[in-house]
Amino acid sequence: KTNVMFLKTHKTASSTVLNIMFRFAERCNLTVALPAGQLVHLGYPKTFLASFVEEFQAIGQNYNIMCNHLRFNPSEVRKVMAANAFYFSILRNPIPLLESSYVYYKDSVPAFRISKDVNEYLASPMKYYHPEDYKQNIYARNIMWFDFGYNNNAEDNKKYIQAVLKEIEQNFHLILIADYFDESMILLKHTLCWDLDDVIYFKLNSRSQDTVQTLTLKSKERIKAWCSLDWKLYLHFNQSFWRRIEETIGFEKLEKEVNHLRTRQKELMETCLSDQEAVGKDHIKNKALLPFQSGATDILGYNLKQDLDNRTLRICQKMVMPELQYTSYLYAVQHP
Repeated sequence: KTNVMFLKTHKTASSTVLNIMFRFAERCNLTVALPAGQLVHLGYPKTFLASFVEEFQAIGQNYNIMCNHLRFNPSEVRKVMAANAFYFSILRNPIPLLESSYVYYKDSVPAFRISKDVNEYLASPMKYYHPEDYKQNIYARNIMWFDFGYNNNAEDNKKYIQAVLKEIEQNFHLILIADYFDESMILLKHTLCWDLDDVIYFKLNSRSQDTVQTLTLKSKERIKAWCSLDWKLYLHFNQSFWRRIEETIGFEKLEKEVNHLRTRQKELMETCLSDQEAVGKDHIKNKALLPFQSGATDILGYNLKQDLDNRTLRICQKMVMPELQYTSYLYAVQHP
């Protein structure tokens, strides 16, 4: 499948998926729906409009791939994507997700900025979270619900939640789970009829362990209540994810393929990387490959080996290229 829409959610390993999508688009010479005016995202956090896509007026419904951040709006996305497009997204357990958002957006989100640390914030979120600042505070509560286009301050009401889950199931063919990333890539590969090398990846936009804040048991329970819309979204699609694997691949085959993926990934790391792993921002030698740094995080990147032949160098460069650099590179290629 070459017409694919990926709803890129926040802090869910979605930058790694974006890199997979960009590389696939390049390999198959596909057109990517890039943000108009050389922005990084498609109008986010505004609700998506087709006019947020570069040259939409001229290209119309002839885009193959769409994967930059946007706030989902099905009727407008359909104006951009082919009628037979495949829609998928990715979710993550809201407990690690909220901690990750807290550290990453510490400086830019009012609710996070004025609390000392994540546990203090969760002890009484309403002390810091003012719904009237909701536009600045979207990362502080039910961020996935918001990315899918819904009100992240909505009341947790059973009927409403059921209706939203049903709507998401109608709009998306597949929802992956970041906590099982390799399993997700195998399921994606099968569902899209891609090759293993199409879903090989190096982890992008991850941060060093020393910036992770430890959540207390109380805080973990509080996240389930504070982000109850996201929690229910996650539980629902985590179940359907494993059901889907069982029905389409089977657990035995899944395990084999996951091992295969990890072996291939290791081979590529040995081929490409001088350090065999991601390194902190201060240790990235080529500043052109430095990922965007945010909040109190140290976003990791990679150093490539020096003596790679041209073809290998190109493959390796693309695998480690951070989101902002890759987006502007594709921009220059597609819209010279």
